[in-house]
Amino acid sequence: MQMNDHNYAAIDCGTNSTRLLIGNKFETLDRKMKITRLGQDLDESGELSNQAMSRVLDVLKDFRRSLDAHKVSEVRMVATSAARDASNSEEFFNQVESTIGVRPELLTGEEEGRLSFEGAIAELEPSEGPFLILDIGGGSTEFVFGNEKAENVHSSQIGCVRLTEEFFDNDPPLPEELHACLSVIGGHVDDALREIPDIGNGVTLVGLAGTVSCVAAIEIGLEKYDREKIHHFHLLKDAVEDVFRTLATENRLERISNPGLEEDRADVIVAGTAILVKVMRQLELTECLVSESDILDGILYSMLHDYNK
Repeated sequence: MQMNDHNYAAIDCGTNSTRLLIGNKFETLDRKMKITRLGQDLDESGELSNQAMSRVLDVLKDFRRSLDAHKVSEVRMVATSAARDASNSEEFFNQVESTIGVRPELLTGEEEGRLSFEGAIAELEPSEGPFLILDIGGGSTEFVFGNEKAENVHSSQIGCVRLTEEFFDNDPPLPEELHACLSVIGGHVDDALREIPDIGNGVTLVGLAGTVSCVAAIEIGLEKYDREKIHHFHLLKDAVEDVFRTLATENRLERISNPGLEEDRADVIVAGTAILVKVMRQLELTECLVSESDILDGILYSMLHDYNK
């Protein structure tokens, strides 16, 4: 087997989902995503629950079969916000290693942001920048500024799972719950602006992760996920506002009826969309470029780069 024929795999174990990307220098071979909610009730308990860990381990067993089927020669698995915050991450990592044969790499918020940036801009021209990469996760949101490379990263402790558990006791959320949530998000956007003033000077907003993809899918009216239709879709601020108003006034069952919304994401999509809409309002951004290339792609690119040195 020649050097460039090697297949590699990237696994991202996040607060809300666990995802797999398999590929090589020439093509993408497989992508998988499962909602596993590793960070469920984490802020309350300080620990990853046995049920949450079991959900991830079950998905990893399925991923193992994909790795074997594609004869993957190297795997890099990363863990992000939930694992950073939990007191029992090492116990979880031991179980993961026993299940899949790979020990997760615990990323800092900055490392997470830089890898997301690498994946997001790979198919974009530098002339389209400078870029603000907004990676809305389950437990954290990364603001990454740069052009050809990530120059500044700000990681905020806001995410769709964390905010849902903290603010939304009612379904649909009460107006005062929405107001409190948006107010807290606004404070975090202010923090990002103080740390990275350039993001207030006119940037190309590139939105990553499930929330942004889901808002785009709802706006398009996709009955079934179609990566080609979502990737690099231009999501206008007015459309984001419309989707947010709709979702925020529906209960979970009503939300599920919207084409493009996965049932497993219906309980956290309001908080996720609140992050996107508040960032666009506060930074006065009129559109968001949706990218389906993200941290997984950044990890895979890093592996290919390391191998070809």
